[in-house]
Amino acid sequence: MRCARLIAFCCTLAANAALAQTPQPVQPVEGQAGKDVVWIPSPRDMVEKMLEMARVTPQDYVIDLGSGDGRNVIAAARRGARALGVEYNPDLVAVSRRAAAAAGVADKAAFVQGDMYEADISQATVLILFLLPDSLARLSGKFRDLKPGTRIVSNTYEVSGWYADETGRTTPCPSWCIASLYVVPAKVAGTWRLPDGELTLRQDMQSASGAFELDGISLTVENGWLRGNEISFSLNGVAYSGRVNGDTMEGTAKGRTTRAWHAIRLP
Repeated sequence: MRCARLIAFCCTLAANAALAQTPQPVQPVEGQAGKDVVWIPSPRDMVEKMLEMARVTPQDYVIDLGSGDGRNVIAAARRGARALGVEYNPDLVAVSRRAAAAAGVADKAAFVQGDMYEADISQATVLILFLLPDSLARLSGKFRDLKPGTRIVSNTYEVSGWYADETGRTTPCPSWCIASLYVVPAKVAGTWRLPDGELTLRQDMQSASGAFELDGISLTVENGWLRGNEISFSLNGVAYSGRVNGDTMEGTAKGRTTRAWHAIRLP
């Protein structure tokens, strides 16, 4: 009996020693240093808020730059979207992949180790981000070149030079609880030919201004605004709304009467 107990005790010691020597999965620690920023995850309720603001559906392709433990990507995948996280820290990539598998969304949630500034985001329909202003500023040029209508939601920090199309917050609101939504606008700067004159537009992200020339008379473009491919502006009290499709625009103009309008961009 004593021999059996001794053998069992020795086996337990051996098992414990083997377990101690087995590498354990790295667990992320809030505030740990990263390549460009310390890692602070978005609160879970803020993650859901950002996805709601972006109106994420199964038809979307969601990308998170600096994806940390993968929570944004996994939450998007749970809504049926394809999602990708780009994370510089390989340990966090491993954590994210394990979490995606545990959540049953590994077929929709992918993670790659890499530099977010070098990542190809051209196919994204939604970006869900929690980055510092300097990082957002460095990425702003890439954001501008995304397809019109792409939605960008940023936790806490705004994208410099852009105008938020919507803002939202979670409650209570102690910290990391305000989000800004930006919808990438179509590019409309230039001169457009309408049947009765020429429309010259200047563009400052979602804002548009300019003038319409008709028989030597110049009318000022007022209240010009873009939301993705949708455009609206006023001319001499007439409200124009329409849709941009590359080098053409068309829509309706409402004044005393309502009529259709269309325009072609000049070379």
